[in-house]
Amino acid sequence: MDLHFGDSKPTDEERAAVDDLLGPPESSWEGADRSDADLRWARGGREARDRRDLLLPGLHAINDRIGWLSEGALGYLCRRLTVPPAEAYGVATFYAMFSVRPRPATVLHVCTDLACTAAGASALCAGVEEGLGPGVHVERSPCLGLCERAPAALAIRAGDPARTAVAAPATVRTAVLAATAPDSAAEEPPAATAVPQAGQEGLTLLQRVGVVDPSSLDDYRAHGGYTALRQAFALGPAGVIREVTDSGLVGRGGAAFPTGRKWQATASQPDRPHYLVCNADESEPGTFKDRVLMEGDPYALVEAMTVAAYAIGAHRGFLYIRGEYPRATRRIQHAVDQARARGLLGDDILGQGFAFDIEIRRGAGAYICGEETALFNSIEGYRGEPRSKPPFPVEKGLFGRPTVENNVETLVNVLPILTMGAPAYAAIGTARSTGPKLFCVSGSVTRPGVYELPFGATLGELLQLAGVQDDLRAVLLGGAAGGFVRPDELAIPLTFEGTREAGTTLGSGVVMAFDGTVPLPRLLLRIAQFFRDESCGQCVPCRVGTVRQEEALHRIAERTGAGAADDIALLREVGRAMRDASICGLGQTAWNAVESAIDRLGAYA
Repeated sequence: MDLHFGDSKPTDEERAAVDDLLGPPESSWEGADRSDADLRWARGGREARDRRDLLLPGLHAINDRIGWLSEGALGYLCRRLTVPPAEAYGVATFYAMFSVRPRPATVLHVCTDLACTAAGASALCAGVEEGLGPGVHVERSPCLGLCERAPAALAIRAGDPARTAVAAPATVRTAVLAATAPDSAAEEPPAATAVPQAGQEGLTLLQRVGVVDPSSLDDYRAHGGYTALRQAFALGPAGVIREVTDSGLVGRGGAAFPTGRKWQATASQPDRPHYLVCNADESEPGTFKDRVLMEGDPYALVEAMTVAAYAIGAHRGFLYIRGEYPRATRRIQHAVDQARARGLLGDDILGQGFAFDIEIRRGAGAYICGEETALFNSIEGYRGEPRSKPPFPVEKGLFGRPTVENNVETLVNVLPILTMGAPAYAAIGTARSTGPKLFCVSGSVTRPGVYELPFGATLGELLQLAGVQDDLRAVLLGGAAGGFVRPDELAIPLTFEGTREAGTTLGSGVVMAFDGTVPLPRLLLRIAQFFRDESCGQCVPCRVGTVRQEEALHRIAERTGAGAADDIALLREVGRAMRDASICGLGQTAWNAVESAIDRLGAYA
């Protein structure tokens, strides 16, 4: 394979950013400043290709140091990894947080998604753009996962090291301060402020948030940490899988697939090695529970990943975390480092002869990477596009090997299953939806945040805890990929089967309340824009359908009567095509919220 590199050269800073990640180049083939004589041999080509998965970290390294990806920097990274520049360009332009065009070193991401739109994001954007000079690039961003503190803004200033600052709830003044002086911006509040129930008796998943110092491994262990891992070693891999299966635990990311079955299917595969992937790329608008867990109880996730890896026979795990979560990333990295230093990760965990370690990979702004196979492609250094199934990840997942993929909430549920036992865990909730569930409540409520309730509690009970306002107009369940329900439907039980029977979905646990001050057509248009922007473009039904959906909603907003009726009929046709023929869940669910708003709320009646 011939690799054609351009004539552009990296700057010293760009070269240093790549070399700090990959180490110094060993030959001119890799970009070293040596005689061209060794260019006649492609030394280390096979080894470099085996490092293709470092492409995304390499792009982050350049972007963090410089603020954008120049042709020279991209070419140098490609030379180091033996990646065709055209392919690397396709990867770099896939992610919203990267830019291949020059831009200022400081980027201010202002969330314009659903919760922030309802909280005045448009006025915030206008004020920020007026108050900032040319030295800051303002990016209108999809959900930043700070919905309980809407509206939100995230400032990232490139450098060595890169600096970040969060303004939430943001005003024009605090957002401008975060962008112009990130070191002087107000410190983020503790993770426990996002948990109105923090410190209450009876919590299972949130019991340590606000109680334990998230930076202290000793404090975590003093509050029951690593009891579950010791129990796992006592049970053995098969015993752990049996407990998880008997507990009835299903995936908490929205698909609700039985976790024990997934683990068993992977563990039984003869092909080696096995991999574990934790999906912490929660990008569904309105979702922030995984962020709160990682910020408030990071060691729980490290322990849970170790238990899962032991059960399935994996010795290497990847934690893929949103690029928009700088504090969660720091907390998790610190927890991994401390666990490794104390023998809780590495070659011989707790003296049991079991080896396992965790690598953290940062996403870069792509909702589609929440889909498991798109996430695998992203880790491997390719565009985050979903793969056709079968084969399923339990057979051929990451790097073509058997892989278990679970999200943060699912994994953290494994700890109480082992400490209290499967029967006690299964007694929580309902017969078909067992255990506790985390709900992300935001919008028109007085106490937004993450709530823990047993499956079976009603929507009304949850909203009462959150302080729902009197003029409630609609509730969105499941985020942008979910559906709206009316104020007279608050008796819906919050279970997978209960929401299904009610004609809606529980999804990942998003509950967004909207009062009469929020214009519903504007929300629907924002949802349509979100799916248009986030479609990876791989399949025609989604690539074209999301555009046509947005176009029709624009037209409906401008006219009524017969013209609107024609466009609503077109929306239904496009929605059915996306649902039936799209490769992955993005296209299959892109019409859900709009359909429910039309049919249940009479949005355009």
